[in-house]
Amino acid sequence: MSLPLELDGPGLRRLLDEVGRRLGHFLDTLATQPAVESAGRDRLATALREPLPEEGRSVGSVMALIFERIVPIALHTSGGGYLGYIPGGGLPHSGVADLIADVTNRYVGLWQAAPGLVELESAVIRWLAQELGMGPQAGGLLTTGGSMANFTAIVTARRERLPENFLGGRIYTSVETHHSVKKAAILAGFPERAVRVLPVDAERRLREDALSAAILEDRAAGLSPFLLVSTAGSTPTGAVDDLQFLGALCAAEGLWHHVDGAYGGAFCLTARGKAALAGIGAADSVALDPHKGLFLPYGTGALLVRDPEALRRAHALTASYLPPMETDPRRWDFAELGPELSRDARGLRLWLPLMLCGARAFREALDEKLDLARVAHAEIAAWPGVRCISAPALSLFAFRMEGVDDPNVWNRSWLLRANAGRRVFLTGVEVDGLFTLRLCVLSFRTHAAQVGLAIEALAEAAASLGRPVRAGPPADPPLV
Repeated sequence: MSLPLELDGPGLRRLLDEVGRRLGHFLDTLATQPAVESAGRDRLATALREPLPEEGRSVGSVMALIFERIVPIALHTSGGGYLGYIPGGGLPHSGVADLIADVTNRYVGLWQAAPGLVELESAVIRWLAQELGMGPQAGGLLTTGGSMANFTAIVTARRERLPENFLGGRIYTSVETHHSVKKAAILAGFPERAVRVLPVDAERRLREDALSAAILEDRAAGLSPFLLVSTAGSTPTGAVDDLQFLGALCAAEGLWHHVDGAYGGAFCLTARGKAALAGIGAADSVALDPHKGLFLPYGTGALLVRDPEALRRAHALTASYLPPMETDPRRWDFAELGPELSRDARGLRLWLPLMLCGARAFREALDEKLDLARVAHAEIAAWPGVRCISAPALSLFAFRMEGVDDPNVWNRSWLLRANAGRRVFLTGVEVDGLFTLRLCVLSFRTHAAQVGLAIEALAEAAASLGRPVRAGPPADPPLV
């Protein structure tokens, strides 16, 4: 009897040989792959809408389909020229970690089911909390990303600060806050009006006077201010709120202080990042995305909390078919700390690269990104007619050409032409109703050469639109 589902050792090795050969070629050719490829996507989508195959196909044919047709048509988020949205890069070490976790298939929702892997993930959480300065008592869990981390934090804050009838609760954010916060609030049961979106200052930071006034106004109306979500590196412009002041205000007003550090929090591994994010360690909770600032594959977020028991009070629930939960506070049952009962062994994908490469490699890579962003900003800010919204607080900044007819149309064209060569990929955002370009340096594969290509692409695109930004021959790539 054939048992194709029961792959044995030799069968797995043959499969891995083919996959390894393909992945090796993928990594070896990263430098020559385009930053974005969209040609043929409609044909590909149509071809993949096929009936369920009744019989299996050869490894070679399936791998050829994946690597030659499916993978290439995409935003090339693995490459160093990807400077749009917020890149991460996808450490290969983490792919190996996922392979180990998936093949061994241990259950990590409960400590006793896989104590080694649960302790490993707990250690990773404690390492992150330590780097952010949250204290030795801090805890948390890895999530699928910042959206789930923000959702879990809002539910926890609601349970900690509001009564059972919580609809009078009020949440405060700024116009720079990621949209996942409002979505999380709605999913947590709040009406959309419960989220008050407040203005920002010239540096795109939440205006503290606006927050104080909103709290007073809502209390006077009989409502219940209970949560502030501040930003440690916003997605639109990279802004960082004054976390120290806001934390003190929350403490004085009895608000839960949640920091969305999905993009920027990892910079606490560096001295400059710690200074820029001063006060983050005093927050009640912090969302962090290792798949951004720690370069992991997509699907790895984290929620860190100063009081892990708050997570347990918000999420713990058991059933007769489950084993007894741990009572030792040093042993974490992740099923009691968040909404998921079934979850993959996410800790290994961060633990393995940290063990193999060491924290210093991550610190140095993040410092390089800070340097590169400042080099790029200095060049672009000096171009005639260009306005940078602000200097990069971390490694992301936004800019646009002013003094042109129909600036929204012109700047959109500038972005399209800069991306047209497919050497780099940038994105845009609306800031105060005006279309604005943004450049985010975060991939571990982005170095001076790729930033130089981005600057060159922007300069060539501006010149093609009749607004040359520099005279003379193309400049050499920036050095850091």
